[in-house]
Amino acid sequence: MEETNCWATMDLLRSETMQLVQLIIPIESAHRTISYLGDLGLFQFNDLNTEKSPFQRTYAAQIKRCGEMARKLRFFREQMRRAGFLPSGRYDMSTDINLDALEVNLGVYEAELTEMNTNNEKLQRAYNELLEYKLVLQKAGEFFHSAQSNAVAQQRDIDEFRVGDRSMDSPLLLEQEMSTDLSSHVKLGSVSGLVPREKSMAFEKILFRATRGNVFLKQAVVEDSVTDPVSGEKAEKNVFVVFYSGERAKSKILKICDAFGANRYPFTDDLGKQFQMITEVSSKLSELKTTIDIGQMHRGNLLQTIGHDFEKWNLLVKKEKSIYHVLNMLSIDVTKKCLVAEGWCPVFATSQIQSVLDRAIFDSNSQVGVIFQILHTEEPPPTFFRTNKVTSAFQEIVDAYGVAKYQEANPGVYTIVTFPFLFAVMFGDWGHGICLLLATLYFIIKEKKLSGQKLGDILDMTFGGRYVILMMSIFSIYTGLIYNEFFSVPFELFGRSAYDCRDSNCSEAYTIGLIKVRDTYPFGLDPKWHGTRSELPFLNSMKMKMSILLGVAQMNLGIILSYYNAKFFRNEINIWYQFVPQIIFLNSLFGYLSLLIIVKWCTGSQADLYHVMIYMFLSPTDDLGDNQLFLGQKYLQILLLLLALVAVPWMLFPKPLLLKKQHEERHRGQSYTQLYNMDESAEFESKSIGSHGHGDFEFSEIFVHQLIHTIEFVLGAVSNTASYLRLWALSLAHSELSSVFYEKVLLLAWGFNNIIVLVIGVIVFIFATVGVLLIMETLSAFLHALRLHWVEFQNKFYEGDGYKFYPFSFALISEDEE
Repeated sequence: MEETNCWATMDLLRSETMQLVQLIIPIESAHRTISYLGDLGLFQFNDLNTEKSPFQRTYAAQIKRCGEMARKLRFFREQMRRAGFLPSGRYDMSTDINLDALEVNLGVYEAELTEMNTNNEKLQRAYNELLEYKLVLQKAGEFFHSAQSNAVAQQRDIDEFRVGDRSMDSPLLLEQEMSTDLSSHVKLGSVSGLVPREKSMAFEKILFRATRGNVFLKQAVVEDSVTDPVSGEKAEKNVFVVFYSGERAKSKILKICDAFGANRYPFTDDLGKQFQMITEVSSKLSELKTTIDIGQMHRGNLLQTIGHDFEKWNLLVKKEKSIYHVLNMLSIDVTKKCLVAEGWCPVFATSQIQSVLDRAIFDSNSQVGVIFQILHTEEPPPTFFRTNKVTSAFQEIVDAYGVAKYQEANPGVYTIVTFPFLFAVMFGDWGHGICLLLATLYFIIKEKKLSGQKLGDILDMTFGGRYVILMMSIFSIYTGLIYNEFFSVPFELFGRSAYDCRDSNCSEAYTIGLIKVRDTYPFGLDPKWHGTRSELPFLNSMKMKMSILLGVAQMNLGIILSYYNAKFFRNEINIWYQFVPQIIFLNSLFGYLSLLIIVKWCTGSQADLYHVMIYMFLSPTDDLGDNQLFLGQKYLQILLLLLALVAVPWMLFPKPLLLKKQHEERHRGQSYTQLYNMDESAEFESKSIGSHGHGDFEFSEIFVHQLIHTIEFVLGAVSNTASYLRLWALSLAHSELSSVFYEKVLLLAWGFNNIIVLVIGVIVFIFATVGVLLIMETLSAFLHALRLHWVEFQNKFYEGDGYKFYPFSFALISEDEE
């Protein structure tokens, strides 16, 4: 509250008065001084070491040190994210933290956490390998068990053959097998393991081709997915056993297994040893599981300890890094005992900055104070508007077009009212306005909670502009009451309609029409207009004329603001040879059209305004006849036409000639006018000097520039006025869409007298209203209102070639992520 009271009254019309300041800071209090200025957030430092690379600057080592601590903090954040921990949002900055102690602690925590991660990875890999080994033992054991069962059955058949008599049905090879010597059997080797299931077919084909079919492969599907020990990812695998003969075949099989990423495990055909190995593996798995759980518990406790102070550490490191970045922008005095800083600050903040500097000197026990001196420069200062959470969004709309030149008139002041009003002219429906209002009120009520959350791109944009949408919804309710539309349905809110039927049956309502039986409806459109055959022609005429009136009024406001800009910068040439002819030209044509519209509304005349404006140019001396609205109209039209014709050369020729005359007088020493008082002349001269050498004045460039500016204004006066007709077009489109959804969806579903059809109709109506009218139409009207402000309004006076004031502030740093 104290800081707010020190600030001057907020003035958005022109940017704050800025000053270039030099600070000479003792080196022992430099860090604390920059820190206090960061807390204040009203000083923008200039870089005085632009010729040096970042590695050549004085505090490069400190920045590297802070960068290393920031890396460790990012590592901690990633580990906490993976473990599902959230850093504690509450932290106490009242206790001072020693950066050296913090660096040591972060190093200890990183080493401990890294060691835990390494051990955990080793244990997890061993655990996964044992799991796979157990699966191989189980599945391969089933192979050998089934093979042994088959062998026993086959031996039984052989024994029966020897005892019994031979018959014609006995197999011939059985006798050969019986006569074979068992000592001559070849001993087969085997390779077992797991192979990814998607590679199993290719694995089998390659084995067959590489060994020319001299292997026997047996595979079994593992039902559940298995964690691969190497990659650590879940995968579906098959257990395989390959039987081979010879060392050459074995080497080929091993190479193929490595190529396919198959994990191999040893296996014995002894059933007793198989059972013993399964028991040992199960025991080791149990031990490893217990060890891993204990390690995870210790790791979780460590991450919780880190998370408790994480935000405090993170903010401290960010602050320290930003302080050293600023210190690197300062130049060191030749005595090596003080630092010299330059930067911009608002004039109103002078006393605050000086008190902060005194406090920094006192807290650092320095014997020498900070020297604060104001520098005089011709460099254009930065633009600084003090905004709050309501006005900042409107200022961002203006800044998106271009940042205001230093102390030129700020369109943001007028945008606060004109932007939501022009939006509402296109969006006028008080039912839809209430829906927007309720949605916006939710964002405003929950703004403290939502401001610290990530809502996504679209919701973040909507939340940031919540006060713009609030104003848009309020104005939409207002214009909706004027249009008398609530989801396209009219209501008699302000009294009964002034019109009524001619008879009780209203049989002539849509043929002959209604009769006026009461006083005019007091506010807005009479509800009886809705649904009549003359509704569309009447609304078209009213909204089209209203759009022209609003457009001419806003363009006149822009030209008037150009006068105040010229007066503020003491530029008499722009007043007499830019503002005066522009205001005359615009109002001689479209100001006169606006006057005719108002007179026609007031008198109820049937004059054709299209005919009046066209023949004002084609036949200005002809009689107007039935199109005459007032006495002397013809002579007034001739006068206005002559004024419009005179205004064009008035804009074109005098200004370049006068600028040339001023330039010549200045170089002859006959005029000592300060350069900043002759704003545009100085601008043209600087451009000419920059490209053609010192003192060179290019009259042709200035004349061509003025010619382009004149043509742009003359043609723009017509096109910009026509552009405001979008207010009429979008208002009509919104009204007709709303009417279609109401009549063709809701009323149609109501007419079926079926509850299911009615529910479907209501759901379709709600989705159509929200999706089309409340989202798409809102965005469309917003963009059109944006264009009207950027192109039709701001181009009359707004240069927008300034640059923003970016003070060194910890409040801004804490909001940004690394």
